[in-house]
Amino acid sequence: MDNQLSFINNRSKIAPQKFALYVSFVSLVMLFAALTSAYVVRQAGGNWLEFALPSTFFYSTGVLVASSVTVQLSYYYFKNNNPFLYRFLLSISFILGLVFLVLQYQGWLELERIGVILTGNPAGSFVYVISGLHAAHILGGLAAIAVAMLHAFLLPYKVNKVRLLRFELTIQYWHFVDILWIYLLIFLILQR
Repeated sequence: MDNQLSFINNRSKIAPQKFALYVSFVSLVMLFAALTSAYVVRQAGGNWLEFALPSTFFYSTGVLVASSVTVQLSYYYFKNNNPFLYRFLLSISFILGLVFLVLQYQGWLELERIGVILTGNPAGSFVYVISGLHAAHILGGLAAIAVAMLHAFLLPYKVNKVRLLRFELTIQYWHFVDILWIYLLIFLILQR
């Protein structure tokens, strides 16, 4: 009986690193919920510039979703003893993350070309701040993927609990910022 209880207790525990990551997710959800709420309140106040979102925001979304797929596949191949595909897909995920940032920057340039600047109308300011804060979190995810790549290429290939946990944390964060961007884009589309 005691063995069964200890087995149940061990299975229900969450790694402290995962708990900390999930707490950070909650704080990020609150941050972006506050920003989107402020957007709605300010929009109702009048003096609101209507403009189309840059088309590159839509392309960047596809790139970000593709990077989530490749990083998940990389994890699959890591666990299933295929070091080549694990490393290759992890590298592709990193490159796609960089492409996302480049496309976001191009989107900001598109906004500038149509006269929507950061310090202009509040509508444009909100788009810059929301997408810019998200881009900053993408940079954090790219740093985590870069560390995962260092492990992939510099450490001997070995699947163990520590490396699985590190990789899971990286993937969960990456999927989170992906889902967060999809939410933000849908929000901005619906507000038009």
